[in-house]
Amino acid sequence: MKALIVITGRGMGGDAVNALNITKALEKIGFQCEIALDTNAPGLLFKKNGYSWHKIPVPQAGGHAATKLNIMKAGIKTMNAVLKTRTLIKKLNVDVVVGVIGGGAIVGCISAKLAKVPVVGIIDTPLDTKICTKLNKCIVLPEAEMFKQDIIPENVHKSYFPLTKKIERGDGEKAIEKIEELDVDKIFDENKPNLLFSSGSSLFEGMAVCLSNYCKYLKENNRSSDYNLFLIGSPLKEEYMDLIDEKQVINLGYINWISDLYELIDLAILTDDGVMIQESVACELPAVALTRVKYGRYHNMESIFPDAILESELDQANNKIDEALTNLDKLKSNSKRYSKEVISAGEEIAKIILEEAEK
Repeated sequence: MKALIVITGRGMGGDAVNALNITKALEKIGFQCEIALDTNAPGLLFKKNGYSWHKIPVPQAGGHAATKLNIMKAGIKTMNAVLKTRTLIKKLNVDVVVGVIGGGAIVGCISAKLAKVPVVGIIDTPLDTKICTKLNKCIVLPEAEMFKQDIIPENVHKSYFPLTKKIERGDGEKAIEKIEELDVDKIFDENKPNLLFSSGSSLFEGMAVCLSNYCKYLKENNRSSDYNLFLIGSPLKEEYMDLIDEKQVINLGYINWISDLYELIDLAILTDDGVMIQESVACELPAVALTRVKYGRYHNMESIFPDAILESELDQANNKIDEALTNLDKLKSNSKRYSKEVISAGEEIAKIILEEAEK
């Protein structure tokens, strides 16, 4: 069987990670997968994993931060995107379409309906939830408000974010080799605990501020030499890097060996939006979820994984990080309650897509 995966965003992280993991889960059960990204998407994640892709317009309204104006602008562009995607569906002669989050879900679902091809929407934002659930079968992910509701439409399934099976089987020795290559100032010490700061594939200002504040806090308390502090992600604006003390922080940039790095990390400080928080739970890695870093968004991931992560506003982060460091064993133990179901999410999503394709 052949599936077309329509994906919103830049093809670098977040939505792309979900799409890539769904693709790999489908391939394991015999699907041939075709990828479609926005015309301007650099697609680095897919490129690094050996995938090529089709270029189509995939309008974005801003996801959870969408404004009425942006929704209107995206809506105007959507019809052109739908027509081009319908043409692609016909050309590729696919058995099922999978629309992944936001514009990817909306364009994928509408196009497949017009092409009379089975489709599954992977939904996670207010707009895709509103539109796609009225059209076809959908799978709702944890950031969506519907995920937290007890009663949902019959055509909707709940699922954790799909993760690759490799996420729980990293190689710490490989991570050390790569760290030593990138550690320009040679400050990495294998004998110290390791703290990871990340807002995903992109470095947002709030995470840079959080790390800067924690560095100052450690200095003020004569604890600057207590930890290895790692930062990952490509800065949305280069000036964010001015906040980082390179003598205290090992900046790894954009990486595609996160599974290996997780093997070394004792505590992760992440944003409270989905994939990396769920990866930390899958790896039984204690985490602090920093809220409202990405465009003011708040997803309450602590309620999805109660007692397994600590939630924090930016101005409370120093205290919450120390609290987490004091309770690492407890947080790690609580993560085990969710780990198995989290890891199997990709397989379950693939099964639902297969059922729809076979109708």
